[in-house]
Amino acid sequence: MDATKYTVESTGPRLEEFLDTILDNMDLDVEYEILDGAHTHPDLEDPDLIVKFSGPDVDLILANKAEVLLALEFLAMETLRLPPDHHSRLCFDANDYRLLRIEELRVSALTAAERVKKTQRPFHFSPMSSRERRIIHLSLRNETDIRSESTGSGPFRQVVVLPVGMPLPEPIRPPRPGPPRGEGRDGRDRRGGPGRRGGPPHRGRRP
Repeated sequence: MDATKYTVESTGPRLEEFLDTILDNMDLDVEYEILDGAHTHPDLEDPDLIVKFSGPDVDLILANKAEVLLALEFLAMETLRLPPDHHSRLCFDANDYRLLRIEELRVSALTAAERVKKTQRPFHFSPMSSRERRIIHLSLRNETDIRSESTGSGPFRQVVVLPVGMPLPEPIRPPRPGPPRGEGRDGRDRRGGPGRRGGPPHRGRRP
């Protein structure tokens, strides 16, 4: 078992340097606190380090299913050169989003398990990150009538819950989204002029 431990003392300074640089460049009005991990759920592995964000622009980093928060977390892992099997050691959070997401995934896993037991048909979750897939697997690890498997590749990797003994089915690939209504595939508005890609950038200042 790997005895590597990431702590505020050992890893915090490098993490702080990364965050100060990238948050200034992004012009986000947020603050952060780097904390040693705490035991929050008996069935799940706890991170060594937790970075908690607060401030006026927290809603921006939690928008679109915490897209910015997760991107910052991934970039931090790359900067710290964490090997893939250590990615669960670092967790970025804001407004307890990650804790609420863990509970949501646990409930979804248990609901899927009951559905599979009743119908004897596999249940496919939508594609999700390796961390979230692991939560599903750990939530179902004590089940005896069903099992969970990861299938697919890249951004389409997903969890399938199926009866014990049933062969693993092919992954379900989500439909490819087309261009917004009124726009062609080149992004131009067919009703005239280039398609609008977003409003003006948000400006803020980090304390």
